[in-house]
Amino acid sequence: MEYITQLCQIAVAISVYFVWIFRYHNVITEFKQFGLSDLTRNAVGASKISLSALLIVGIWHSSLVLIPAIGMGLFMIGAQVFHFKVGNPFIKHLPSLILLLLSAFITYSAFA
Repeated sequence: MEYITQLCQIAVAISVYFVWIFRYHNVITEFKQFGLSDLTRNAVGASKISLSALLIVGIWHSSLVLIPAIGMGLFMIGAQVFHFKVGNPFIKHLPSLILLLLSAFITYSAFA
């Protein structure tokens, strides 16, 4: 179970890095569509990248996993809310939904 949890931590972290570094133009478009400011976008990005780093470090220091997993899950719930708010099709909801489920699994594993 620990190995699967660690794979989930890596998957969430790499996904967040990929989106916020290599697909940043999509992030800009989505935040404009959601009606959110540049300051909000940058704060969310910095927070997600920091939480991702803690998930990676949590592979070696398991006490660091719970808070970033919960935080990432909350960001993904927020993403779902905004996708619903603007009426995006389900395919646009899917990435954040998958990361939400992975974050929930990581959180559950941290309690177990």
